[in-house]
Amino acid sequence: MTDCTLRAFEFQATGRRRIDARFDGGRITSDAGATLLARTDRRENLLSRFAACFRDYRDPDRIEHTVEALVAQRVFGLALGYEDLVDHDELRTIRCWLPW
Repeated sequence: MTDCTLRAFEFQATGRRRIDARFDGGRITSDAGATLLARTDRRENLLSRFAACFRDYRDPDRIEHTVEALVAQRVFGLALGYEDLVDHDELRTIRCWLPW
């Protein structure tokens, strides 16, 4: 089997400095934008105001998640590139940043 993954990528040096990129950073995320989005939401109360635009016809005795939580999940999912609802399970790993 061919291993096409580069261990390091070297860029052209600038002066005496060598520049290289490595791909052994361990567990990293591209979802760090969630932090900025969550802080902005907390300050501006955007998702709560947006969720208030929806009328909830569900039986209150059977509700597990509020409309606000569902709206927040969808907005954060879309903002982070998780278009499909099945991808939202991945958001559990960064839930500490999210408001719901």
